[in-house]
Amino acid sequence: MNISRLWLEAFLRRPLDATELAERLTMLGAPVDAIEPLHPGLGDIVIGLVEEIRVHPNADRLKLCTVDDGSGTPKHVVCGATNVAVGGKYPFAPIGATLPKNFVIERRKIRGEVSEGMLCSARELGLGQDHEGLLELSTTARPGTPLRAILAVADDRLVVDVTPNRPDLLGHKGVARELAASFGVAFRLPEIPGSPGPSAPAPRRVEGDRGMAGGVTMAVEDPVGCPRLLGAVLKDVKVGPSPAWLADRITAIGMRSINNVVDATNYVMFELNQPMHAYDIARLQGPSVIARRARHGERLVTLDGVSRLLTEDMTVIADEGGAIGIAGVMGAAHVEVSPGTSEVFLECAYFDPARIRRTRRTLDLSTEASQRFERGVDRWAGAEALRRCIEVIQATANGSLTDFPADIWPQPTTPPRLTLRPERVAQVLGVEFPVSVLERYLVAIGAAVLSKPDAGRLVVDVPGWRPDLTQEIDLVEEIARLHGYGRFPEGLRAHRPTTVPEDLLDLSSRRVRQGLVSLGLYETQSFPLVAPDAPDSVSLLNPLNAEESALRRRLLPGLVKQIEANWSGRVRDVRLFEIGTVFTAGDPGGRPHEACHVAGVISGAREPGHWAEGGRAPDVDFWDLKGLFESAVSLALPDGALQVDGESLVALDSAGAAVGRAERIPVAGPPWAAPVFGFEILLVAHQAPVPKFRPLPSIPAVERDLALILGSDRTLAEVEAHVRRHSGALLESVTAFDEYRGSGIPAGTRSVAVRLVFRAPDRTLRDAEVDAVVSRVVAKLEDELGIQLRTA
Repeated sequence: MNISRLWLEAFLRRPLDATELAERLTMLGAPVDAIEPLHPGLGDIVIGLVEEIRVHPNADRLKLCTVDDGSGTPKHVVCGATNVAVGGKYPFAPIGATLPKNFVIERRKIRGEVSEGMLCSARELGLGQDHEGLLELSTTARPGTPLRAILAVADDRLVVDVTPNRPDLLGHKGVARELAASFGVAFRLPEIPGSPGPSAPAPRRVEGDRGMAGGVTMAVEDPVGCPRLLGAVLKDVKVGPSPAWLADRITAIGMRSINNVVDATNYVMFELNQPMHAYDIARLQGPSVIARRARHGERLVTLDGVSRLLTEDMTVIADEGGAIGIAGVMGAAHVEVSPGTSEVFLECAYFDPARIRRTRRTLDLSTEASQRFERGVDRWAGAEALRRCIEVIQATANGSLTDFPADIWPQPTTPPRLTLRPERVAQVLGVEFPVSVLERYLVAIGAAVLSKPDAGRLVVDVPGWRPDLTQEIDLVEEIARLHGYGRFPEGLRAHRPTTVPEDLLDLSSRRVRQGLVSLGLYETQSFPLVAPDAPDSVSLLNPLNAEESALRRRLLPGLVKQIEANWSGRVRDVRLFEIGTVFTAGDPGGRPHEACHVAGVISGAREPGHWAEGGRAPDVDFWDLKGLFESAVSLALPDGALQVDGESLVALDSAGAAVGRAERIPVAGPPWAAPVFGFEILLVAHQAPVPKFRPLPSIPAVERDLALILGSDRTLAEVEAHVRRHSGALLESVTAFDEYRGSGIPAGTRSVAVRLVFRAPDRTLRDAEVDAVVSRVVAKLEDELGIQLRTA
């Protein structure tokens, strides 16, 4: 959205700095992407008064002008404009001035006569396309006054990034309202030059869905797509170029000035965020203006000259002859206002945002109007916008109302009403606000507030231009935004109103969830009801339906169904987990027992493919499952252990009971699918271990590598336990880094290399004392476990 700084100044009646505006709007939630100074090259241009005109002796079409530029020395200027006159004031570029496009004014001879500057046209100054004559200045300012001081050219255009939930910021009034609340000042609509003030009567409400306005029939045949339609007829309109003030407003925001009537509708759109459309009544059949659905095969040539095929789910504005505009998007070319127009029908409507959005996408036609309608304009402010547009047209193109404007609103509504609890504001924001402050903030955004101290709440009527305010929390956010996020204390009070600790099972579930997500798994949730033929399921006495009449006993079957659902969409790589409740049958006539389980499934590629690898990554296998299962057990069972059971892994609790299993799951998948591996384990409520701080060591360590011969009945865990038991406090870590099977060692044994790291916290160890510990460890391994050092 392009915003004019001067236009905002007219709202707030105070000078504004573009940089400060950008900072304030950003803090209010409307970041400014750019600040574009308008006409920056006019700083050298001043007002010149033509005191004398003589005929150029060497050219019939040139004149010699004496110009007072305020310097005290008259300047001799050669000029070829036909409208130059004695006593006229025009823009004057002195020697050394730089015009737009880097054109530098120099002292030069033209047909033998010296010219000491240049009288300029609008086109030469970049203020328009008129190049036939000089830009005439109707001003009482003295010669030498900077041109930027009398024309609205010293403006800045602010490019505001408006979010979809704030359609009110697509109009200058909405932005001015935000700034007024931030500055703590009042704002009001700018005065229209040449207008005594709003004189149009309020639109007259029409009963039903059909009415008249100035002899034009109006109707709403599609109340869903067009809930409200307003219209007015202006006669004796004189269509022509817009006055300077109106053209400046339009061009300042990057639009093109067309004529005074079209510019008036655009002015209201960019001021009040209400798109409008003007039709030439002489070209309307009936004459009538009807909001209806488009007919099958109906076509329309829009203002851009393109013939467009309409569909039946679109809303159009039509007359008795057919469609004359795509509602909320663009009007038709054959009914547009032209220089010969004398009677104008003004249409002001509210269109369904979803309908406009679908129409825009179907036609691939985005306009300033569609951007506003699809976000939601204020359906309760149509009458204000219509009267404002009538005022602008009457001030710039004359015109008179012959009848009351009409308002067709078959099903009137009111803005939503919300309640706000001051204690809720304090709970969310951490700061208590007096009720008077809350009221001030809410009134600043245009809400009507009724305090109910007995009920401990505020009743808030939400303004129609804020469709994003639908809940109490939205009002809390508005209060925080207007108060200023930077004004809140850095340390907020505790948000928990009680000292009751959180449930341990919930904390354990949270840790497991975070851990599995960090390993690349996605969480899913399935329904706990299963078919009655599911193995070990718990039947319900009063099921919702016969297909799901039992409670699940395991989570894995539900995850397997998710695998199959992914396969149906040709998704091969799947990594899922679930944390949920499972059930086992209780005592006869009693309730079933409940337990919390965590389960996971993996299938497909081990990792995402990469172009540098030249192909797809290898699929997951049993060892990937083993690593995942080990991580899950460490998260769910702090004291758990793993045990190999054939081609499966079993999780054991601290008492040695089996509480989980990991294995390959037999699933009949498509030929391109990968094997499926899964696990399920009991989740035990437990307190997370408190992390201990250990500083980085400042004393060097001593390492010793041992090659040990292990029999088939010995495990590495036994070796590590014996090494730690007999090494004392100097041992820091034991790590296995190699395994060998083959020639050179006795049959049925293996050679395992382990690295022992020793370190003392307060001194550097000597080789002799480390060697003594290693000798003792080797001796104990041989005596107690029969493990010997490998010598070759």
